Amino acid sequence: MKKPKKTTSKAKRLFILDTNVIMHDPTAIFRFSEHDIYLPMVVLEELDAAKKGISEVARNVRQASRFLDDIINQNTEYNISEGVPLASYNFSQESISSGHIHFQTETTAESLPASLPGSTPDNQIIGIALALGRKHPDIRITIVSKDINLRLKAAILSIHAEDYHNDQVLEDVNLLFSGVEELDSGFWESLDNKIKSWKEKNQTFYEIQGPACEGWYPNQFLHLSGNKEFHARVIKKNATSATIATTADYSQQSHPVWSIHARNPEQNYALNLLLDPNVDFVSLVGMAGSGKTLLTLAAGLVQTLEDNLYQEIIMTRVTVPVGEDIGFLPGTEEEKMTPWMGALMDNLEVLTMSGKDNWTRQAANDLLQHRIKIRSLNFMRGRTFLNRFIILDEAQNLTSKQMKTLITRAGPGTKVVCLGNVAQIDTPYLTETTSGLTFVVDRFKKWDYSGHVTLIRGERSRLADYASDKL
Repeated sequence: MKKPKKTTSKAKRLFILDTNVIMHDPTAIFRFSEHDIYLPMVVLEELDAAKKGISEVARNVRQASRFLDDIINQNTEYNISEGVPLASYNFSQESISSGHIHFQTETTAESLPASLPGSTPDNQIIGIALALGRKHPDIRITIVSKDINLRLKAAILSIHAEDYHNDQVLEDVNLLFSGVEELDSGFWESLDNKIKSWKEKNQTFYEIQGPACEGWYPNQFLHLSGNKEFHARVIKKNATSATIATTADYSQQSHPVWSIHARNPEQNYALNLLLDPNVDFVSLVGMAGSGKTLLTLAAGLVQTLEDNLYQEIIMTRVTVPVGEDIGFLPGTEEEKMTPWMGALMDNLEVLTMSGKDNWTRQAANDLLQHRIKIRSLNFMRGRTFLNRFIILDEAQNLTSKQMKTLITRAGPGTKVVCLGNVAQIDTPYLTETTSGLTFVVDRFKKWDYSGHVTLIRGERSRLADYASDKL
């Protein structure tokens, strides 16, 4: 290889990437703007060991290896020991890195402190960081890792270390779009007659102009408390105006949804979205016992069995155990998924037991078994679902890439509902701000055919509510 071309810009920082960063996001090597990145040989070894299998991690590793292979093959004129420019490989128009990628081409002679015995991969990365710091004292060396313990070791040895934040959707989960906004008490007076109203069927519509509607999103819910109680949904939104409509009230005994009623305003908002065939994607976030699964199943049953909008209900969830794994399960795909679907069975029992005799309940259960299908996420890739009501439970345990893979399975006439609680994440390396559920809520909030509601109150029992609040 020839000597590298001279560049006028000099990297401000050098980032050493840990293996788990690349396993988590194979595009991480393109996410450091003008700075350089460094891949130790032990990282390449760990990537090689993890490339086999059909898991998401194995797929990420194989994709990262292809990226690295393409970068080297497309830059044969550069001396690999001096670094290969990433700008020559156009990964995407959104993120083009202008730095260099460096590979470990020689053994570092830096000896580790006595407090770090052995030659574990983490310790080797720390040793490389120490050696590079002495070799390049004018460059700030940073270890980037999802491993907290590696970052702790680095901090103890005065090596700068950071978590990988590029996949972080929000700075704080409290900034997550709630789907609901409370209007000021003087809202109507502030409009200055810039409003039109009319009635269609049982709904009242309002067309509002001016700055009052600038911060609204499609299918966002608006409410006024007090004597002038008012509940509405944004039906249409553009730059200068918005059309809102009053919501249907499913809390009334005369307006049940498969024998259940909304117990609070947020549940009523959720049912308005779930029962609207014009809304293709719905996300519900809430604490345990807030009614996410029950409301979704009730709405799905009504639209599948009574209105015939969908052929069947498909329910799936990520199979991440809370405790120790129980091992392999016998049977078909549906039988293997049954232990993970306890929430489905519990809620179906509530929906079929209400006010029915034994014969009616048995008939209802037989019917539901033919119209509700349980599917595994592992077999979703490449499929297309037509006219289905898809329920994705425990969505907080999915990465943004997995979420994209699943939602893009939806064909014409299909509605996708994502349920989850971002406070109960069981997947390693995912947090409230990097969860795939947080990702889709933030990315879909401006789309005309999607809606989101954060359910605040638990309705399971006073014991569950107290435990959620105090434990």
